[in-house]
Amino acid sequence: MKTELKFLNENIKNGSTVIVACSGGPDSMCLIDLVTQIKEEKNIKIICAHVNHKVRLESDNEALMVERYCKKNKIIFELLEINEYKVKKFNEEDARRRRYKYFEMLIKKYNAKYLLTAHHGDDLIETILMRIVRGSNLSGYVGIKKINENKEYTILRPFLTTTKENIICYNKNTKIEYAIDKSNESLKHTRNRFRKRMLPFLKEENKDVHLKFLKFSEELNSYQQFVEEYIKEKKIIDDDQIVINNILNESDFIKRKSIELIIKEIQKKEFFEISDNQVKEILKIINKSNKSIDLKNGFKCINEYGLIKILKEESKAIDTQILNNNLSVDNFNFYFLNESSSNDNWTIRLSTKEIKFPLYIRGRENNDKLIVKNLNGSKKVNEIFNENKIPKNKRDSYPVIIDSDNNIIWIPGLKKSKFCKDKTEKYDIIIRCEAR
Repeated sequence: MKTELKFLNENIKNGSTVIVACSGGPDSMCLIDLVTQIKEEKNIKIICAHVNHKVRLESDNEALMVERYCKKNKIIFELLEINEYKVKKFNEEDARRRRYKYFEMLIKKYNAKYLLTAHHGDDLIETILMRIVRGSNLSGYVGIKKINENKEYTILRPFLTTTKENIICYNKNTKIEYAIDKSNESLKHTRNRFRKRMLPFLKEENKDVHLKFLKFSEELNSYQQFVEEYIKEKKIIDDDQIVINNILNESDFIKRKSIELIIKEIQKKEFFEISDNQVKEILKIINKSNKSIDLKNGFKCINEYGLIKILKEESKAIDTQILNNNLSVDNFNFYFLNESSSNDNWTIRLSTKEIKFPLYIRGRENNDKLIVKNLNGSKKVNEIFNENKIPKNKRDSYPVIIDSDNNIIWIPGLKKSKFCKDKTEKYDIIIRCEAR
């Protein structure tokens, strides 16, 4: 693991805070062990982010195993449990999006500069082959990037230069405890079929084939960056919308790439699946003013006021749910925190002595009023929505937090009630909401 350790040393600045995505499998346990080795030398703070998808019986024990490792090595352990999925059953894309949303929340919480994941060379091969077979686009064929820089943090994937076999060997030699997901053996899953059938053949041809795929990925990424820079220079996209006058004379390739880029931005925030045929339908309305199409996935595309927009359709009122643990509700994620420096309207501090638990999340009701913090008197919830320019089609699905006596405690992102505490006051609960 000398190459991978060197990568970590070269790309993590001294004194930084890093989030390590750790499932408890051999890859992520190897990764967190390597990061632990440079912890003292580089004076870094490590946050272990574990997501329990609640899909397998073993998942609770795996969470405990990762937590034990963290306690032993004085690493902060953070846990997210996902109890419900958008389509009522486990969906890999939905789960992936939720994981990264959770990681981003932790990045903000700890002011971290790096997110580390344990994707390795075999993962890269599988991803690229799967996308070639099923069909994708230029950015899709890139597969997995070794370094992915965002505005606020950088994703590092140090294991793309090595293989699963090397990782397992390292773990055995250093006696690192890890869990095995038995579902990875089932040929029912597409990725497993590629892993079991394609990888052995490729490695027989060239034992370092993962490095060839990495070079292929990096070459395609250079082309992708060139295209994105061209679209940026031409000002084709503005605020995740396509400016029609700036795209009319461009090639079909640039038009399609522009659509793919705004789709990519939506997918960072929403569970949004779209087919090649739907992209073709969007291309057709570039020259048709005041035209809209139903994308059949909860979204619609509109050509209006010189812009192409992809918008989420009106959402339904949310069902009342207990809020006593980390929870995802429609377009909002709620997290119970141990500490937070934030004092904005997306974070509340509460005292269990002053309100009746449990808390509930529900939609607005007629004549709802909130006794606003630091204000003499109350305000109607509808008035608060008006002041904050919340679109009417989103108001029924906007969460209102109440206690068991139906006192409105909080409207996330908008207003806090008199029950919410400042950082200097006494409190024993902190809840953070993130809008997706």
